[in-house]
Amino acid sequence: MSQIKRILVTGGAGFLGSHMCERLVNDGHDVVCLDNFFTSQKSNVAHLLDHQNFELVRHDVTHPLWLEVDEIYNMACPAAPGHYQYNPIKTMKTSVMGAINVLGMAKRCNAKVLQASTSEVYGDPDVHPQPESYRGNVNPIGLRACYDEGKRAAETLFFDYMRQNGVNIRVVRIFNTYGPRMHPFDGRVVSNFIRQAIAGEDITVFGDGSQTRSFCYRDDLVEAIIRMMNGPDEFVGPVNIGNPNEFTIRELAEQVIELTGTKSRIIEKPLPADDPKQRQPDITLAKEKLGWEPQIQLREGLQRTIEWFQSVDFSNFRAPTPNY
Repeated sequence: MSQIKRILVTGGAGFLGSHMCERLVNDGHDVVCLDNFFTSQKSNVAHLLDHQNFELVRHDVTHPLWLEVDEIYNMACPAAPGHYQYNPIKTMKTSVMGAINVLGMAKRCNAKVLQASTSEVYGDPDVHPQPESYRGNVNPIGLRACYDEGKRAAETLFFDYMRQNGVNIRVVRIFNTYGPRMHPFDGRVVSNFIRQAIAGEDITVFGDGSQTRSFCYRDDLVEAIIRMMNGPDEFVGPVNIGNPNEFTIRELAEQVIELTGTKSRIIEKPLPADDPKQRQPDITLAKEKLGWEPQIQLREGLQRTIEWFQSVDFSNFRAPTPNY
């Protein structure tokens, strides 16, 4: 029996989606990359276009689609606050209607389907670090709710499709991830700091920089997601995927300044509403069920990411929204 699978990756031209496509193509599978190119770049997957086992489709996952596939990685959704808050209704539609559409396809095709959920389902946590059993502290009517509650609703749909229709699901909760191919204007803290440092601009920290994040390098994350998809059907998740080493935002800025050799200063701006004060994954379950833990620590990962940022021309990137 052939081990080659037909695999759909929604959001496949995005930062993480493109790395998933690359890994799956290199593993020999037939990969369909689906993207509407709102926050993604064709250049992320341009090197895959000559492969016979790769296909690029421009499509918005909020609309139904009909494909015959064995597996689906549902990774479509703007993930940076400036982007998902630009059109909050569309963000909610992407999570909810996108989930309905891929789950419907999985039901029809008898395909396995993985949801790329997020640590934002935990909101501004009052449990630290966050285990999968923690139900979260999310403001359902705040500026971040379109993303946070959209992803929570998608998880609900995945589990209801499993219980009602027997769909073979997987759910991973992704914590802050970074690496080459991050959009320079995505507004996330790692890309902001590196882009500002390379340009010699002041590095903008929101609040006093004491809020913490845990940063997982893209290669580690892709490996965990692949292991989750290929793991036993008894373990569907949700499972936290992230690096448990916790850093303050100010510490991150200081590392970027050191590694780039910039003369940039750190300046403070007001903290956005509902911004989580702490974010750290409890990855006990991932270690136990997937035999996985991150291998690349922040300094090494930042160095690789900075080298990529230094190799690209920022003028080739269009800021997806005015408020990146």
